Amino acid sequence: MFMSQAFAQTAPAAAASGGLESMFGSLGQFLPLVLMFVVLYFIMIRPQMKRQKEHKAMIDALAKGDEVVTTGGLIGRVAKMGESMLQLEVANGVEVQVQRSAVVQVLPKGSFGK
Repeated sequence: MFMSQAFAQTAPAAAASGGLESMFGSLGQFLPLVLMFVVLYFIMIRPQMKRQKEHKAMIDALAKGDEVVTTGGLIGRVAKMGESMLQLEVANGVEVQVQRSAVVQVLPKGSFGK
């Protein structure tokens, strides 16, 4: 019985103070969540998107004769190119077929010797 009287006494006081304070109160609860998302975006998401864009540009710029490194550590020279696959010459007369997306790095000319 005492509890219901206490709530009844504070209800008009809260209504009289206005909805502005309650709006800022709820905004204050979400502010840390919003700030965490912004920090996460600039620390993790944006750099990853930049790396993906650079990798795609590198894959699109591949040409026959380029010396490359694959994700598995295989080093070779591009012998033939397909739409999604490459033929890498890893030794004289030895060619291996790999996906274009498996190329991690393009080496400077002359790095891959025979």
